[in-house]
Amino acid sequence: MPLCEVSKYQNGVHATGNNGTRIFYRTYGQGPVKVLLIIGLAGTHSSWDPQIKALAGTITPNDAESPAGDRSSGGGRGGVEVCAFDNRGMGLSSVPTKKSEYTTSIMAKDAIAIMDHLGWEKAHIFGHSMGAMISCKLAAMMPERVLSLGLLNVTGGGYECIPRLDRQTLSIAVRFLKAKTPEQRAAVDLDTHYSKEYLEEYVGTKTRRAVLYQEYVKGISASGMQSNCGFDGQINACWTHKISRADLESICSAGFLISVIHGRVDVIAQLSHGKRLAKKLYPYARMVELPGGHLVSHERTEEVNDALLELIKASASKISPYDWTNFPMKTSGSLTRKSSPEGSRSSVMVDIIGRLQMFLVFFFGLFMLAFEYMRRGVSRLKPVRVNAALT
Repeated sequence: MPLCEVSKYQNGVHATGNNGTRIFYRTYGQGPVKVLLIIGLAGTHSSWDPQIKALAGTITPNDAESPAGDRSSGGGRGGVEVCAFDNRGMGLSSVPTKKSEYTTSIMAKDAIAIMDHLGWEKAHIFGHSMGAMISCKLAAMMPERVLSLGLLNVTGGGYECIPRLDRQTLSIAVRFLKAKTPEQRAAVDLDTHYSKEYLEEYVGTKTRRAVLYQEYVKGISASGMQSNCGFDGQINACWTHKISRADLESICSAGFLISVIHGRVDVIAQLSHGKRLAKKLYPYARMVELPGGHLVSHERTEEVNDALLELIKASASKISPYDWTNFPMKTSGSLTRKSSPEGSRSSVMVDIIGRLQMFLVFFFGLFMLAFEYMRRGVSRLKPVRVNAALT
C-alpha cells in the first residue's frame, strides 16, 4: 500500500503537527507533466476519478495490476502523471486525534511531503473545497513548486465556510449531523453535492438520485464513515483557514496562472466567496462559473476537465496573465502594486462589515430554526389534559 511518511520529508518548524502521520496516495499515468489533486472535507482520492481519467487517461493506479489495455502507456493528453491522496483524518491515511494537528498549513505540508516522496520538483496543484484551501496555502508557502493553481468550489475559509442559510440548507445540516450509517450519509450527501435539477434528471428509467444513491452507499461502505476525530479535525482546518494579504502577494508574485471553478448553486461554498478570492488574485486568475452544485467536478465533468486541461496548456505556453484573466483590467488596488494606507483601511472595513453580516445571518438562521422546532412542539400539545385539570 503506497504511503508517504510525512516526517521523513520535514524537519524543524515544518515537522509541526505530523506526529508520525502517514498519507495514503495513488499515482496514475506516466509523463513529464505532473498534477497533484487535493480533495475536500470527508472525501477520498477516488473522488477525483472523473478528472484522473481525463488527465492521465486511466483510473487504474500505477501500483495496481492493470488489465490488458486499461493502463495508458503515455499518460493522458500530452503525457500526464497524476497523484491523488487521502487527506489526514480520512480514508487510508492517519487520523490524528488532536484538532490542533489539522490546519490547512499542516495539510499543505503533507502535500509537499508527497511531492518530495515522488521526486516531483513542480506540479500543477488542483484542489476542491477544503482541498482548494489547502492548495492556496501550499501555493503561498512554496510558490516555486507550483506550475498552476486550480481552485474548485473554494472559499477564503473561516466565516466563509458558513453555508447559504435557508430552510433547505439548515435541514441538510441537521441530517448530516444525525447521519450514522452509509445509507443516511449517502442521502444527505446527494443534496449537499448536486443541484436539484441534476438529481431529478432521468438516466434510462431511473433518476440520477436513485442511481447515485446506490453508488454513494457502496463508496461510503467501502471507505468507511469518517471518524469523529477526522471530521472534527478537518472542520477545524476549514474554520481556522485564512489567506492573508502576505499569502496573496506570495501567490501573485510567483506569476503562475489560476482557474477558480465554481458551481452557481453551491449551497456549501457560496459562489460570491469564490469570486471574491479570484478578484484578489487578479490578473492571474480566471473565473469559471458552471451550472451545478458543490461537486461541480462530477456534475459538470466535461466542462471542468476542459477548464483544467486548458489551464495546463496555457501555463505551458506562458501566455500573459492579462490574456488569461476574464476580469476587467484594474487601474488601481491590484496586488501587483502597492496599495495606499487609505485603500488598505477601506478594504479592512469592507471585510469586517462582511463578516458581521454573515454572523448576523448565521445566528438569525439558528434562531429561526429553533423557533420552528418550538412552534411544532407547542402545536403537538394536547389541550385535553389542560381542560381535565381545570374541572
